[in-house]
Amino acid sequence: MPILRFSAVAACAALLLSACTGLSPESRLRAGLEEAGLSPRMAGCMAERMADRLSLTQLRKLQSLASLRKSHSGAMSIDTLLHKVRALGDTEIFAVTSASAIACAF
Repeated sequence: MPILRFSAVAACAALLLSACTGLSPESRLRAGLEEAGLSPRMAGCMAERMADRLSLTQLRKLQSLASLRKSHSGAMSIDTLLHKVRALGDTEIFAVTSASAIACAF
């Protein structure tokens, strides 16, 4: 239980800090995708498409993926990212993310 409590506190702190930066949701999403291990080009392309299609609540759910980078060395594959996004349990987030990944891959 202490680990869960620490994770919740860390997530709240990260959310509060990101709210104070004055960055747009797209900028925060791009930074989060890069932090998760995507290339800057792919992260920028996907963030641009996703920020307009997802609600703020859904974008906040995606913030949890930034911690994925710690468990992976090197760049994260799109397959791994989509697997983790699907685990969030929100079909709309998964649909928007996978469509953005496909569109940005070309």
